[in-house]
Amino acid sequence: MPATGWSQTAAGIFLADRAAAYPWIQLHDDHPGGAGTANTAGETDRLEATWGSVTLAGDGQSMEIAWTADLEWLSVFASEDYTYITGWSLEVGGVFGWSGQLTADAVTVGNDFRIPAGAYILRQPIAFT
Repeated sequence: MPATGWSQTAAGIFLADRAAAYPWIQLHDDHPGGAGTANTAGETDRLEATWGSVTLAGDGQSMEIAWTADLEWLSVFASEDYTYITGWSLEVGGVFGWSGQLTADAVTVGNDFRIPAGAYILRQPIAFT
């Protein structure tokens, strides 16, 4: 069944623009809310994601972009279960751009936490036939 939505080109431009505008990734231990500031993890450092190229998803129904290098928080500040991440315009302060759910094992204080390259993907549905 055909779907309405953005063209591949428009969706690709949108994703590339948003990824570039909000590359600083912050961890959360519950839903970050509409402003992206709720439930911030004890590990407050934001890491900068390097995003790859926008591609057509394997299902042919969306465009997608993923980061190309691991994000690794070294010796985390607290024992937590990270369940969401947010994208920000700056390392400190800045503008909240997006949020998404994260599935990961809980981490213990002093251990490292890593999100591998390609493991987190932003998607935008598109019109398809």
